[in-house]
Amino acid sequence: MSHRAPQLVSKHVLAGALCALLLAARVSAQTEAAKPPDVAVAWKQLVGIYAHEDSAIIILERAGALYYRSADGAEYPLHERSADQFTFAKGAQGPPQTITLSRNASGGVASFAAADVTYTRTDAGADAGGFYRVTPSRSLDVLRTEALRAAPPAESGPFRQPDLVELITLDPAFRLDIRYAQSNNFLGTPVYSQARAFMQRPAAAALVQALHQLHSLGYGLLIHDAYRPWYVTKIFWDATPAAGHIFVADPQAGSKHNRGCAVDLTLYDLASGKPIEMPGLYDEMSARSFPEFPGGTSLQRWHRELLRRAMQAQGFTVDEYEWWHFDYKDWKQYPILNIAFESLSGAAQQ
Repeated sequence: MSHRAPQLVSKHVLAGALCALLLAARVSAQTEAAKPPDVAVAWKQLVGIYAHEDSAIIILERAGALYYRSADGAEYPLHERSADQFTFAKGAQGPPQTITLSRNASGGVASFAAADVTYTRTDAGADAGGFYRVTPSRSLDVLRTEALRAAPPAESGPFRQPDLVELITLDPAFRLDIRYAQSNNFLGTPVYSQARAFMQRPAAAALVQALHQLHSLGYGLLIHDAYRPWYVTKIFWDATPAAGHIFVADPQAGSKHNRGCAVDLTLYDLASGKPIEMPGLYDEMSARSFPEFPGGTSLQRWHRELLRRAMQAQGFTVDEYEWWHFDYKDWKQYPILNIAFESLSGAAQQ
């Protein structure tokens, strides 16, 4: 769990939330074809998911206005009375209701009170340092040892001959931020020994085309993960509580990452070099990770959709639970691989 103690919600709750959010997200997308302006930092600190018992509220921005989205999907405009107080009314004749914000030390909104009920933030907020963590039941060293001794599931094929290529050898404009080679990931410790990104050659070539399309619009691609050895998938599964298993692949089935046909990535701004803000953080185990999540700001959703369109145009499909995860169309044609980065030959990197 994160040091900010967000809630790791269960699979059935997340799946139900996804279905409920689809229609509103598609309607919102129709009104955001043109790039919208950014909003104030204070609003970014407020937007998010808040919950009381089984009731979840989304605060979002759309077309320069804030909205209170209730658990039944109805949305009500929020009116700012002060920095930490807003009002809304349920219907034209409804009495105004007040929400009062409570902030944490960094200025982010940790909760709000409405009608004597406190709703607590359940996502990671606007702070990229507010990363989700899980606490494995056993040490990572033990999990790693067990995973290295295990074998991937047997497959019948037939499959193409694997041809992994290192992305930065194809185009130096790819930027790497390989989270699993760092400590800022959901396990809080490095899992990879090297910060490298490989994909099967056709998938990598398609990704280069997406990169070039985005370059013409002023954006680059920031790579968080690509090919992943099978033993790492097993580590992730064994380390993650059952409630978070929709965000990690079952090692008994294998992952598209294991086949070299999946990539985790986001946009960065060519002018500043900074990563682009999205409605949720990478590897965040909350409903903000859904590619159809209607929350966040208009600009964040616009950028998420821009990334999605660019990737889909090159044969990639976004994962239903993770806006950053894209699978290449030919993934079924490659076997599950369990080759460590250190063992990839120089020939496979060219």
